[in-house]
Amino acid sequence: MTRKGKRLTLIAGAMAILGLAAGLMLFALRDNIVFFYTPSELAKKQTASGARLRIGGLVKEGTVVKNGQDVRFTVTDKTSDLTVSYTGLLPDLFREGQGVVVDGVLQPDGAFRADSVLAKHDERYMPRDVADALKKQGVWQGETK
Repeated sequence: MTRKGKRLTLIAGAMAILGLAAGLMLFALRDNIVFFYTPSELAKKQTASGARLRIGGLVKEGTVVKNGQDVRFTVTDKTSDLTVSYTGLLPDLFREGQGVVVDGVLQPDGAFRADSVLAKHDERYMPRDVADALKKQGVWQGETK
């Protein structure tokens, strides 16, 4: 084999190994690549309790109950609802009917225990994934840009 042939074989082997490594990483991360799940996607996924997840949707009207720093509310995508409990200070812009993303753990009773709550930052903003999920379900009420 000539010098050029050896070099070509080495490069092809390295590319194959890099491709295999990238494929294995993507396969291992396939469930963690999603930024968040909507309540409907979570219901279909049948996730085991104790799993760390991010849930996105709208805060359902009339569901926010505050008791000191303990807060319970419902996140909805207009198809399914998920009860969320959170202890701590909520963002200033958190309110009913607004977009929210919560990060936490799914409890054995089906409720969600949030570690952090992210709210929208102005009147027109909603996380793109929440807006896309609402558009997909046909319940989007915002403007399209």
